[in-house]
Amino acid sequence: MTDKLGIYIHVPFCLSKCYYCDFCSETRVDFQKAQAYTDAVCREISFIAQKLNESGKSALIADTVYFGGGTPVLLGEKQFEQILSSVRKNFPVSEDCEITVEANPKSADKQKLFTLKELGVNRLSIGMQSANDNELRALGRIHCFADFCKIFDDARQVGFDNVSADLMYGIPEQTLDSFCHSIDALTSMSPEHISSYCLTLEENTRFYKRGNSLILPNEDTVSDMYGIMSEKLAEKGYQKYEISNFSRIGRESRHNNKYWTLENYIGFGPSAHSCFDGVRFAHSRDIDAYINGENTFEQIDKINISQQMNEYVMLGMRLKRGIIYSEFKTRFGVDFIARFRDFEKFAPEFVQINENNCAFTDKGMFVSNYILSEVLDFS
Repeated sequence: MTDKLGIYIHVPFCLSKCYYCDFCSETRVDFQKAQAYTDAVCREISFIAQKLNESGKSALIADTVYFGGGTPVLLGEKQFEQILSSVRKNFPVSEDCEITVEANPKSADKQKLFTLKELGVNRLSIGMQSANDNELRALGRIHCFADFCKIFDDARQVGFDNVSADLMYGIPEQTLDSFCHSIDALTSMSPEHISSYCLTLEENTRFYKRGNSLILPNEDTVSDMYGIMSEKLAEKGYQKYEISNFSRIGRESRHNNKYWTLENYIGFGPSAHSCFDGVRFAHSRDIDAYINGENTFEQIDKINISQQMNEYVMLGMRLKRGIIYSEFKTRFGVDFIARFRDFEKFAPEFVQINENNCAFTDKGMFVSNYILSEVLDFS
């Protein structure tokens, strides 16, 4: 563990709900509610900082701040300023702190991006999803590809030199050719980072409720999409450093890396999760209860050493580098191979067991959930 801390701010407001989205968000938003929500976030930041101070943990330095959602850029300039000021007032913040804000192409104009840059935001994550307008409509997105191009260009013009874009595969109306077109269109714009996710059908979403009437690419096609994407992005200079994430050298998401290596992070807002000193805790999804200052923590779990080891492996194997034996031994005092010998059953086709580390092959990454379920025991 390090002396660094990640901070996540959930903003549960959207202009509309995408058909596949099960994140905590609502489309009923006005200035008054957004301000009440901002005030609630700042109250919680102050409260948690006080608790850390009382427990002797006030020296932790925040080196990443991540605004997710929802659609964070729907907050106003003064609300962003209020939250960031609260973070800086209550936590030591590193000079090179990575401050990320998620944005949808229809949700921010050039002036909003300029304001964010002035407030210290230095990384944007933009939801492109597809370069094909028919696929965007099928997803329930309210933007077209031209809208993405506009916000990306605006971001460059106001000085953002660290931009990530989201790309989806396995979605309605998508083919191998159309997915390749999306990859080529996106890489031609040279973002620093690309996150690419396969569509999953979550309960309480419009897609899930459609059941078998929803026509999606078959499993073999989806597998081919992942393989082709990995190859094409590598050719364009994007390193796969995690199952779903690719970046230029040195442009990995520092905040998300905390999740995969079980470092300390604290989430603020409804549905936000935290992991701190071996304890996981999470807020409920009740937005109004959170605004009203009610205790919305619905889950607090102390993670024992065995659980920590399993989670460390489950998350760390998502990374291209996998598990480094020396780091595992330093952290847990246990030999990795002796503890998780069952990975050997999947070598060498799906798992590489090297002198210094154990990692999935590209083929293994696509079936990683199955392999991990066979190796790890959370009972």
